[in-house]
Amino acid sequence: MSEPERITPEYARKKVLARETLFVCAYDDEEKFRKMHLEGATSFPAFRDMAASLAKDREIIFYCA
Repeated sequence: MSEPERITPEYARKKVLARETLFVCAYDDEEKFRKMHLEGATSFPAFRDMAASLAKDREIIFYCA
């Protein structure tokens, strides 16, 4: 497995606003997600629920503190 690619906040924002990527808050704790998620983010538990149905070529951006 390769190392994750690090991207700039500007790149992430552009992709999220254009709806070209799935933006996932990597916190597993729902309370932490509610307090600290960024606009447009999906919670990690919600991501796990939908992961099997996502296209394999779909770009996904994970973030945490």
